[in-house]
Amino acid sequence: MKRKWSKIAIAAAAALLLWVYWDNMRLVTEEFSYADPALPEAFEGFRVVQLSDLHARQFGEGNARLIAAVEAARPDLIALTGDFVDESSSVVDILPLVDGLTAIAPVYYVTGNHEWSSGQAQTVLRTLRTLGVFCLENEFTTIERGGEHILLAGIHDPNGYADQKTPEQLAEEVYAAEDDPYWLLLAHRNNLFSGRYCRLGANLTLSGHAHGGIWRLPFTDGLIDSGRNWFPSYTSGFYSCADGGHATVFVSRGLGNSPRNVPRLGNPPQVAVILLTRRG
Repeated sequence: MKRKWSKIAIAAAAALLLWVYWDNMRLVTEEFSYADPALPEAFEGFRVVQLSDLHARQFGEGNARLIAAVEAARPDLIALTGDFVDESSSVVDILPLVDGLTAIAPVYYVTGNHEWSSGQAQTVLRTLRTLGVFCLENEFTTIERGGEHILLAGIHDPNGYADQKTPEQLAEEVYAAEDDPYWLLLAHRNNLFSGRYCRLGANLTLSGHAHGGIWRLPFTDGLIDSGRNWFPSYTSGFYSCADGGHATVFVSRGLGNSPRNVPRLGNPPQVAVILLTRRG
């Protein structure tokens, strides 16, 4: 009897390990709708694919599976919200991916904390620009469609220059350019939305950083975040401003693992598709 239960335990452990491996290697494309009647009519149905926190992971040779998933999502714009390289990788590891993405749709990028902590931020920015990526360094740009436009802003991670332009100063520039802009903000850190980024005035902020809470169980928002804080919030999907404002953030669960030796549980790598619509 004891031998029988030992075999069952071994089989169960092997099945669990296989499930964890499969859950970490598969890609999940998920589509979300962001409804806002203030959206300019020409942008009805505008599709944004957000990728975040890759940490130089490879999904097939040259990230072929990831490129194919993005292409299948039919994006009008691709947003990269930081941590594409880290202390254990370099920009060389993501060159095939970036080259593939720029052939699909315009690509916009902001830095994450790991580009700066690894000392590679400036190399990454220079290299991505040569490949045709629009790197938003505490600045904004205009996205035009059907005779109308929205603004897209992006901020460096706080790990960047000590004297860099603040998000608040960038918001002032946005409102100096237009009295009543419709604008999106790319900002890596999800945990700075409530209490800070939500007060900037952007209609929608796209963030990452939390890796979906790394270990996700039913009815939780993740058990631990990338900063090793237990029971985090703002880890996956849409959230509203906690102080009662109207600002909204979408947080990507991301693609990679950090720390590298900590697997994701119940939290497969995500290709997020945000559909902008005027209709609820």
